[in-house]
Amino acid sequence: MKSRISVVTLGVDDLHSAVHFYKNGLGFATEGIVGEQFENGTVAFFKLTSVLTLAVFERKKYSI
Repeated sequence: MKSRISVVTLGVDDLHSAVHFYKNGLGFATEGIVGEQFENGTVAFFKLTSVLTLAVFERKKYSI
């Protein structure tokens, strides 16, 4: 079996600004931020290729 990366996950300081940058600045396709109904569930996914997805979340919500 070949190994491959299918999801790259980045923690960012400001999720809304990051979504704006990746969507409008770089032109990455997204359905926007999902999981806002949950306290710590917000994330945005960007489909980069047929097998590669970028996931962006707000890291301050997860820091210890």
